[in-house]
This record gives sequence, structure tokens and C-alpha cells, in this order.
Amino acid sequence: MPAPTALQRAPDALAIEESIHDAPQSAVDNDVLITTSQPTSQDQPQDEQQHQPEDIDMDADSASKPLFTPESVSKSAHRAEERKVRVPPHRMSPLKNSWPKIYPPLVEHLKLQVRMNIAKKAVELRTSAHTTDTGAIQKGADFIQAFCLGFDLDDAIALLRLDDLYIQSFEVKDVKSLTGEHLSRAVGRIAGKDGKTKFAIENASRTRIVLADQKVHILGGFKNLHVAREAVVSLILGSPPGKVYGNLRTVSARMKERF
Repeated sequence: MPAPTALQRAPDALAIEESIHDAPQSAVDNDVLITTSQPTSQDQPQDEQQHQPEDIDMDADSASKPLFTPESVSKSAHRAEERKVRVPPHRMSPLKNSWPKIYPPLVEHLKLQVRMNIAKKAVELRTSAHTTDTGAIQKGADFIQAFCLGFDLDDAIALLRLDDLYIQSFEVKDVKSLTGEHLSRAVGRIAGKDGKTKFAIENASRTRIVLADQKVHILGGFKNLHVAREAVVSLILGSPPGKVYGNLRTVSARMKERF
């Protein structure tokens, strides 16, 4: 006998619930499947069953290639970057003479604004709204710097076209502390008679070398810089040119095999 405070349920609902609990699980599942309103695969026509995988494939292809609206042009203000390259006094005249050939690559290729400030003895570079390359101003500064160090204009322009070119500078005293005639003889060994030694190092290592008093500037690739620097250091330390030539032949032969 139920408690007087228990909720009373209708007898019909109680009988239905007890019959469901007493029935086996398979029968309950069948009843649930029968009562669903969704059509089964047997009720669908054969034509629809054949076309169904193709529809799924089409949906997968469309999902793998989403369609986005084109990006609108940004109206943000252009931030100009400026760079100033100092020109040594002895390079002002060559800069003035070669200026008609210097500024076209900067303006036409890199889309930079450039001017030569004679009063301050400097070349000023600035980006514009037409500049697309983020590293354009750095390339332009390296180009002007290479020309100011004494490299030929054609060699300096290579810095604008190639990304794997670098400039390395050092002094003779950084290798060995020499003074007086010893320093002059070391520079003479690097240059050689009529510049033959310097040209041999340049051709073997595929670099360009500039001797400016006690400073040595080398332009080339990373590995080529290492080869040329080792040859120059050997000459400064007193190695005979013949031994340096032999090492250069060996290294150049290995470089040709690699390429």
C-alpha cells in the first residue's frame, strides 16, 4: 500500500511504463525505430541511393576550398622610412660623375626616393607609397655603401639583384700588428705586381676585393668570402704567393666540382 503522501498516477500510464520495462531491450529498440518519422534506406529509391555518394563528395570538395570575399584596399597611412649614408670626401667626385647611373636602379627598381645632399656629404633614401619590398631601403643603403667603399658600379648593383651577397671589411692590423715598412710590404703582397695577386684571388674565389690604405673590403657570397679572406690573411701573415696560389687552385677545383 503506497504512502498517503505519494503521488497518484493514472493506471493506464503506469501499465504502459511497466510493460516497457518488462519487455526485452531489442523489442524496445524496434519500437523506437518504428516510431521515428525519418525514412529508412529501404524506403528510398535506388536512384537516390546511387547519387548520394556523389553529393557527399561535392560537399567535401566545396568544404576543402572555401570561398572568401576579396580583401578591401586598406586606407591606413603610409609610414615613410628614411636612411642616410655618409659619403667619404674622396668619393664625392666619383659619386657626382656616376650619379646618372646610380639613382635609376634605386628609383625604378626599388621604388625609393633618393637625393644627394652635397652640403652634408650624404645620400638620403626614403620609402614611398609605391615601395612594395620591405627590405628595399636596406638594399639601397648597402648599394650606396658599397660604392662609397670603392667597389665598381656594376659590382655594387649586384647587391640589388642578388640576396646572398655580403660585404666584409677588416684592417691589416686586425690580423697582425705591423707598422712602417712591414705594413706597406703586407699591403704590397696582397696586391701583387700590377695587381695580379688580387685579381687571382678574385677570380679563384669569385669575389671582389678593394684595398683602401690599411683596410680590406671583400664583396661576395658567404662561402666565397671565407675563401678570399683566408687567402688575404695568409699573405698578411707572410706566406709566399706561390703557396697561396696553390691553395686557391685546390679550393677553386673543389668549388667547381660542387657546382
